[in-house]
Amino acid sequence: MLLRRLRVWALLSDTVPFYPLYALLFAGTGLSDAGISWLFVVWSVTSVLAEVPSGVLADRFSRRGAMALGGLAQAAGCVLWTAWPGALAFALGFVLWGCGGALVSGSLEALLHDGLTAAGQPERFGRVYGQLDALQLAANVPAAVAATTLFGLGGFALVGWASVGVCVASALVAARLPERRLPPDGDEADGPATYLATLRSGAAEALRNPAVRGAVVAVALLSSLDALEEYFGLLALDWGVPTQWVPLAVVGIPLAGALGSASAGRLASWRLSTLTGLFGAAVAVFGVAGLLATPVGLFGVAVFYAGYRAVLVVANARVQERVRGRARATVTSFVGLGTELACLLVYGAWAVGQAPAFTVLALLVAVALPLGLRRRPSATPRGLTTAA
Repeated sequence: MLLRRLRVWALLSDTVPFYPLYALLFAGTGLSDAGISWLFVVWSVTSVLAEVPSGVLADRFSRRGAMALGGLAQAAGCVLWTAWPGALAFALGFVLWGCGGALVSGSLEALLHDGLTAAGQPERFGRVYGQLDALQLAANVPAAVAATTLFGLGGFALVGWASVGVCVASALVAARLPERRLPPDGDEADGPATYLATLRSGAAEALRNPAVRGAVVAVALLSSLDALEEYFGLLALDWGVPTQWVPLAVVGIPLAGALGSASAGRLASWRLSTLTGLFGAAVAVFGVAGLLATPVGLFGVAVFYAGYRAVLVVANARVQERVRGRARATVTSFVGLGTELACLLVYGAWAVGQAPAFTVLALLVAVALPLGLRRRPSATPRGLTTAA
């Protein structure tokens, strides 16, 4: 039941027609690349401020509730962009998107990991998480088709209202996900699980446990590179693709990423040095594509994205392997916090040097990755109880 509903949620949550076009909406109102990057900064800053508090709320109250509320916040952002398109509405919409993304971040991983552990299958996390990630990326295909069709029929307005409906539908599915919880154990059993106690528990594990801390930092840096996705449309436009064909021209990139995510289960047993080598090779391919700067270069971007997403799924799974306490969403939210902080570097690099600057940044992450993931966990997971 959990996996089936999560798959439906994964498809709906990313089949949003606005996704391939919202950067073009911003550009169409007269915003420059630098102005658009500042909007992304607003998004990241909001996520930074909301990430850990929302993770604690998910652990303290309801992870499925947090995911549902996140979908509704995203829907509200789409309403602002559609009804009042302009710089202020775009910024406020990203505030809502930042809060919505923070509510989902950590909640999904914790819900899935604890659900699989309850079923006696914690080792399936990497494979299933990769499948969900692949479904979310594959959802870019119907999103691109819908964006192209709806834009032709009714412009950005029709695209926006359709996106509102999809976001609300994903929130309804999230609200019906079954949820499992870790029972209090050891020191965590002392006293009620208050908000502050949950925050302290998650922060202690994320920041004081060397195995968890290193993985949190490494995966945060790696995850931040996914900010490149926000520039796929602009990249295609700059490389000579006509505006009306941009959604279809870039759809192959998330599809390649979906293939990479789906194959991540096979990479789970790879040595860290091999994973790092795969990621480094993918970055090199992206660098060559940036030098070409033509529509053909989009194939290179797709190759990079496939390798990147495969390594990212494996790295996220290794974070979950290290977490032992009940504040799993809170610990994972520290990954999200680090990701959003590192995203500011990605946005800044793109505003200054676009693809070449991103390539340099990605190579630095490739160097840092094995340093954070080197230490291995030693304990075994604890039992679970069911949450209503």
